[in-house]
Amino acid sequence: MKIAIGSDHRGIQVKEKLIDILQNAGNSVEDCGTNSEDSVDYPDIASAVATSVSKGDSDRGILICGTGIGMAITANKVHGVRAATCNDNFSTEMCRRHNDVNVLCLSGDLVGERPLDDMIQIFLDTAFEGGRHARRLEKIAALENQESNS
Repeated sequence: MKIAIGSDHRGIQVKEKLIDILQNAGNSVEDCGTNSEDSVDYPDIASAVATSVSKGDSDRGILICGTGIGMAITANKVHGVRAATCNDNFSTEMCRRHNDVNVLCLSGDLVGERPLDDMIQIFLDTAFEGGRHARRLEKIAALENQESNS
């Protein structure tokens, strides 16, 4: 699987750990930055990752900032992206099963030194359930299309 990943300055240490986890599991990784602890604007990074996913250049995306919230807000502005901030295995599993989330947003401040292997594997391996959830995602897509046609 090809994964686009990015972080702002507050998530760079977590991003570096995740790149290792992803590559060791056999995934291809596109690093969309940042690559230093110098302050950057998270919307620039979120846009790069979300665009890669939206265009189909990457299968999934992962974003990390202080809380994960700003990254999710930004990524969700890109057509076809469904981003969610998750801080545990359960929310990560459910965002895939019920919402077909394609960009996982993490809090660099909350995950810190916690092992992330399980959460990342859940994000990559959990299938979308479809069924009633697909009907709901179609409604979200209709809203998205309505906004882009306005």
